[in-house]
Amino acid sequence: MKKVLGKGIHALIPGSVDEGGNFFFIGIEKLHPNKTQPRKTINQAKLEDLSASIKEKGILQPLLVRPIEDGYEIVAGERRWRAAQRAGMREVPVVVQDLGERESLEAALVENLQREDLNPIEEALAYVELMKQWGLTQEALSVRLGRKRSTIANIVRLLQLSPKVQQLVSKSEISAGHARALLVLEDFQSQEALAEEIVKKGLSVREVEHQVKLVQSRLYKKRKPDPDPYVIDIQNKLERSLGAKVKVSLKGKRGSIRISFFDLNELDGLIKRICS
Repeated sequence: MKKVLGKGIHALIPGSVDEGGNFFFIGIEKLHPNKTQPRKTINQAKLEDLSASIKEKGILQPLLVRPIEDGYEIVAGERRWRAAQRAGMREVPVVVQDLGERESLEAALVENLQREDLNPIEEALAYVELMKQWGLTQEALSVRLGRKRSTIANIVRLLQLSPKVQQLVSKSEISAGHARALLVLEDFQSQEALAEEIVKKGLSVREVEHQVKLVQSRLYKKRKPDPDPYVIDIQNKLERSLGAKVKVSLKGKRGSIRISFFDLNELDGLIKRICS
C-alpha cells in the first residue's frame, strides 16, 4: 500500500480533491460537522485569522463532504466552514464523495495531521480509533498513513498518562516531550505532582527527566523490603545447582522462581540439568 500522508487526501481517496473544477457551491446550513472529527478543540485566534482571509479572498480549496440523511457531513474542511460562517458567507464550494464512517475518519485524520491541527492526545485517540475501526496493528496503520511506526507508538503511549496530565497536554500547558518523560512514572499521583511542577516552574524536558529519576529512587527505597534470609538461602542453593541466576519471589504461601539465561546454549544446559 502506498504512503499517503505527504500526498494528502487525494492519494488517500482518489478523486476527492478537485483537479478540474469538478465542484459546486452549497448552502452553509446544509453542512454538518463530522461526528468522528479527530480534532476536539479549535484555536479561536487562528479561526478569526482564517475568517478574515476568507472574507478577503474567498475559499481557495473546496471542502470534502459526504452525503447523509439531512444534508452533507464535512469530511475535511470544518475550520473553513466555521470561518466562512463568521465571514458571513452563505455558500461554500464542496466536492462530494460517498464515503463510509471509517474512510471519513481516516481522511479527517490525514488532513489534520498535514495541517498540524491536532494536539498529541487528539492524535493518539484518532490512531486508536482507526486501529479499532479497521482492525489494524500499529505497523499496518503506519503503512496506511505514511507515518513511522515508532511515531505512532510514542503518541499512543501518551494515553497511559493520568486523565489530568492528558488534559494538560491537550491544553499545551506541557509538551509531548514532557509527557513522554512522565510516562516512566507508573502511578498517576506521581505523574500529576511532577506535571504541576512543570507548569509552575517551566521545567525543561531534561529537568523533568532528572526529577523523574529522583522520584523513582525515592519510591524504590520506600517499597524495597528487607531481604528474607530464607529466600536468599533458597536462591543461593538453586544458583549453585543450576549454574544460573535465580530470582525467588515469595508472598505468603505462594511464589515464583525465575531463572535467567543469556543464550540458547545455556537454556539447553538448564533444561538438561532440571529434567535429569
